[in-house]
Amino acid sequence: MITEKISRPTLLLDKEKCLRNIERMVEKTNRNELALRPHFKTHQSHEVGRWFRNYGVQAITVSSVRMAAYFAADGWEDITIAFPHNVHESEKVAELAEKIQLQIVVENTASLTYLSEYLKHDLSVFIKADLGYHRTGLEIEQKDQIDAILELIEEHDYFQFKGFLAHAGDSYDARSTTGIMEIHERSLAKAKAFRKAYQADYPEMIISYGDTPCCSAAEHFEGIDELRPGNFVFYDLSQWHIGSCSLDQIAVAMACPVVAKHPERGEAVVYGGGVHFSKDRATNEQEETYYGLLVEPLEEGWNIMESAPIMKSLSQEHGIIKAETEWVEQLEIGQIVFVLPVHSCMTADIMKEYLCLDGSWIRDVMHLH
Repeated sequence: MITEKISRPTLLLDKEKCLRNIERMVEKTNRNELALRPHFKTHQSHEVGRWFRNYGVQAITVSSVRMAAYFAADGWEDITIAFPHNVHESEKVAELAEKIQLQIVVENTASLTYLSEYLKHDLSVFIKADLGYHRTGLEIEQKDQIDAILELIEEHDYFQFKGFLAHAGDSYDARSTTGIMEIHERSLAKAKAFRKAYQADYPEMIISYGDTPCCSAAEHFEGIDELRPGNFVFYDLSQWHIGSCSLDQIAVAMACPVVAKHPERGEAVVYGGGVHFSKDRATNEQEETYYGLLVEPLEEGWNIMESAPIMKSLSQEHGIIKAETEWVEQLEIGQIVFVLPVHSCMTADIMKEYLCLDGSWIRDVMHLH
């Protein structure tokens, strides 16, 4: 059993679930005649990235210049950095643009002015569109700012206007598929406004749209050209609460050794804390804040438990499990328990490696280099 390989907190990866998640998203984009440019910030692994290639994916999204360089080194030649351009990395962006088809994201003219001093090769530019999330980007009413960026792009020989890039991140505030769809419909309407305003002058421009909840729950994407979901490759408890996946679709689980138990108060202590899970949390139907959901270890994988114990709190190395007294009494010190994470992107970023259920390791994660 896989637990025989575990002596410390370990992030398990169910490859078969992961592949099914990829396949479903590829099939959805094909049905809707959309380009799929998955966000690789979730897994950050060359090997997992190659699984996407096996389904025909040729273009990807990343969240940093460093991540773009990491995946370019593994042969990815069409990469979008879906984070507002950091002017301090202008020289690195220019160097990368010499090697691959690179897209960056801007929402001000200053970013382009800095970058123009270094650029010697073509670089595609997305303008960040705010569809209602209000984290970053420009709204359609901010026409003066948008037009100023477009004018600067047109003046520079190497800049090429790619289109508008958007992230409906407010979908993470939803608590049902119905809630996701309300946000999706509103976001589509705003995306169409950008297309209507600029399509005539830029007939080749595209609308790039990304967030796992909307891309998972929705079945139509009128007015969109490209999808950029990322978390769907693994999913997690946050996505389950939102309504964008089932528990059975979550492809990662933390394996943690039991180090103490306190049946009298219905608690057990595991080796696995905030430095392993992150401190992202969720709220269950009982209005309890929790940091993970326990599942039953199987010979291959894990099984969803009824009335599953929860990870009620985390400190740096400790995880406290809340469970029925009888369940805690049956635990053995040293036993390995499996816990679904609240936020797989953060957990994966912290753990930096995966143990697959066949016993093989994936250690080519970006932060190890």
